Amino acid sequence: MRLFVAVYPTQEALADLAAAVSRLRLGAAAASGVNVRLTARPLWHVTLAFLGEVAEERVSVVGQAVREGVQSWVAAGGRPPALRLAGAGRFGRRRFTVVWVGLRGDVDQLRSLGDAVRAHLRRRRVAYDPKPLRPHLTFARPGDRLPEADLAADLATLSGYEGPGWTVDEVYLVRSHPGPRPVHERLVGVSLR
Repeated sequence: MRLFVAVYPTQEALADLAAAVSRLRLGAAAASGVNVRLTARPLWHVTLAFLGEVAEERVSVVGQAVREGVQSWVAAGGRPPALRLAGAGRFGRRRFTVVWVGLRGDVDQLRSLGDAVRAHLRRRRVAYDPKPLRPHLTFARPGDRLPEADLAADLATLSGYEGPGWTVDEVYLVRSHPGPRPVHERLVGVSLR
């Protein structure tokens, strides 16, 4: 099964971002029927570790590693990060373009939390994508379905975006069910309090 570890913004933060996206050229294109591959709002999250395919019999080990990572971070004095969705950027070019919104606030605390979870995944010999953690929330994969000038205008607009503040209070092990209508199933939740 396909797994990742993530945190989720509050519904207020997600609603504010959704409203901002609807006012973009990406949003207008989607509303007019262009498949700019906007990610469904229930799937919006910030990934701390991407594990990819994991054998079903290893899920309990992964869940335990996530629990241990969060608990060790809290025991070492980690405090729930206060964040807000802010700014924007892109990964890739042309047909590989991915658009994201960034984070402001206690981003270093979030990275520290992610590092603790990753350390415990390593201890349990659970493989994950080793790329450095760049906290962001992906909201569209338009590829080349939107003119470059429109995408540049949207990124310029979002560069000044700043959503409402929220505090991370839980870390989740999530199963991704890909397909035409993807679903994310939260398997394990670990409180930061």
